[in-house]
Amino acid sequence: MARITLEHIRHAYGERPRSEADYALKEVHHEWNDGGAYALLGPSGCGKTTLLNIISGLLQPSEGRILFDGRDVTELSTQGRNIAQVFQFPVIYDTMTVYDNLAFPLRNRRVPEAEVDRRVREILDMIGLADRAKKKARGLTADQKQKISLGRGLVRSDVNAILFDEPLTVIDPHMKWVLRSQLKKLHRQFGFTMVYVTHDQTEALTFADKVVVMHDGQIVQIGTPAELFERPSHTFVGYFIGSPGMNVLPAKIDGITVTLGTDAIALDYRPNIAAGATTELGIRPEFVRLGREGMAVRVIKVEDVGRQKIVRAELGGKPIAIVVPENGEIPAEPRVSFDPAAINIYANSWRVGREA
Repeated sequence: MARITLEHIRHAYGERPRSEADYALKEVHHEWNDGGAYALLGPSGCGKTTLLNIISGLLQPSEGRILFDGRDVTELSTQGRNIAQVFQFPVIYDTMTVYDNLAFPLRNRRVPEAEVDRRVREILDMIGLADRAKKKARGLTADQKQKISLGRGLVRSDVNAILFDEPLTVIDPHMKWVLRSQLKKLHRQFGFTMVYVTHDQTEALTFADKVVVMHDGQIVQIGTPAELFERPSHTFVGYFIGSPGMNVLPAKIDGITVTLGTDAIALDYRPNIAAGATTELGIRPEFVRLGREGMAVRVIKVEDVGRQKIVRAELGGKPIAIVVPENGEIPAEPRVSFDPAAINIYANSWRVGREA
């Protein structure tokens, strides 16, 4: 396993980038702990697969260095970095049996056959293909083939890191949950450094100790699931994490007073905001209280999603989502108030702290 250091990494697919907009991956300067489980989360085109391929050695960065445990590996191949990588679609040997597909990476490294058999049987049980061990891979379904690909990435115990590029895309929903749980268990048991690319927040939040949220080619926040939910560093994180996402409302800030349209609320601190910044208030729908007191809203529709309802409304002409219990009352003249501890203030889309 390895500590992965990304030193001022940038990448452009064109030969002569002239501006920041030409870079598919903006500057990344972070260190990821040995044995950590990280998820790269973001929408398509945000740069997460580019970053993963730079870590694995499939792609050379335009600028910067990659270090494993302090050793510069920027010029090394994937093999030279001792990386296992699992891709979005299965890459297996159709003419081999399931067992031999899993054994191949170990035999290629001259691992004793007794150890090969032990490791392969462990992985067969984990991916649920023990009963097909002697069958040729050619006749398997797409999700079964992807299980083999996943298992081949996990069969070696000597790798510096295991990288996953949306590996569960072709897996059925129930098996996705099973395999995510098994990956988490494997990580706790063996302490592999794991980096997992996904656009699915459920996958990221259930797999990773730390989630790396990417937007428009840059990392906008690295945090635990709780940190991403409670204190989004950027408005994009607020939108992207949660269902529904965070309410972000245009706001005027004057000292500790926040004005939303014609309504004013008081903060319990003074935000540190630079002059001229565009300011917004962020509040999760779970922390908006619907009742008969507070700021007047106009209800647009109510979505019943089982144990709770999502009320879609307008506050001062701006859309706002409110989560209420399944049996919660929706008054004829509804009003809302915010949990003060759950309010986030943003300047130019970035969360601001307290004024010193």
